[in-house]
Amino acid sequence: MQFMDTQLFVGLTGFAFVSSITPGPNNMMLMASGANFGIRRTVPHMLGVSIGFTLMIVIVGAGLLGLFTAWPYAFTMLKVVSAAYLLWLAWKIATTPPPSQDANQATGKPMSFFQAAAFQWVNPKAWTMALTALTVYTGTQELASVLIVAAVFGAINLPTVGVWAYLGQYIQRWLTSDKSRRMFNWSMAALLVGSLLLAI
Repeated sequence: MQFMDTQLFVGLTGFAFVSSITPGPNNMMLMASGANFGIRRTVPHMLGVSIGFTLMIVIVGAGLLGLFTAWPYAFTMLKVVSAAYLLWLAWKIATTPPPSQDANQATGKPMSFFQAAAFQWVNPKAWTMALTALTVYTGTQELASVLIVAAVFGAINLPTVGVWAYLGQYIQRWLTSDKSRRMFNWSMAALLVGSLLLAI
């Protein structure tokens, strides 16, 4: 593919924006984190999502895509593992205790940079985004075009996922009681499961 084609590049940029800003497991968890822990403590989570996904595109584009083409069952197995892990994460979000009660509890900590980066590999939406971008916008699968796709997503992904974390922090002002916070967390868990059903 030739990225000198402005129309195609605009198409890639539009796909990166729409797929990054729309609801999905990453965005649901970032909104929940913003609401429960604030934007400052959620920054490592945001960076892990953005950098982890960008790296995922490079690795998948550099050769892993061929593995799934040669062995389709590998992708099916990945979907099963991803679904199980996301359901576990939904439960963790739903049962997150109020910050005043969880200062030293593991369940009360926001996702770390490395946890968020690793999560991309079991995120069905991330796989859908990566595989679609690489098959539609790289053509010959040349490394140069793979790196351009990764760079476009890297530039767009961080500010778009940041919107969800800021939205969560904005919602935080209404979560003034344990009851309202529990209702919010259960709602986020339900939306996370819903985003899973749409992605698989």
